Amino acid sequence: MGARKRISAEERKEALKSIYFAKLNNVPTSPRKMRLVADMIRGMEVNKALSVLKFSTKEASGRMEKLLRSAIANWEQKTEQKAENGNLYVSGVHVDSARMLKRLRTAPQGRGYRIRKRSNHVTLFVDTKNTNDNQN
Repeated sequence: MGARKRISAEERKEALKSIYFAKLNNVPTSPRKMRLVADMIRGMEVNKALSVLKFSTKEASGRMEKLLRSAIANWEQKTEQKAENGNLYVSGVHVDSARMLKRLRTAPQGRGYRIRKRSNHVTLFVDTKNTNDNQN
């Protein structure tokens, strides 16, 4: 590895130490349905977001709740603080499409219709309100 590549890799590693996130890959739900749930909690305080996800009727909200709990645990691990003091919020949620399973469904007159079973990748970022206020 060259010096320039190593330096940029070390900079990326240092940047990741100050970002608190959790990823969920290959979720067998369409990205559109997951984005509806992601839009519900984006920018919300963590405790309020957990309660919204818990009482939501959407199927994707269960997976999103588990992912949010994982992001909170990652924040607690890196900062060695507890999340109960209430200054933690969901700073961003990214839902990207993942692989697509392509299937055929029989159709009339010897034809076949294509079925695309979509999946997605979800990345959830959490941050404290205090650090965000200091930057502005």
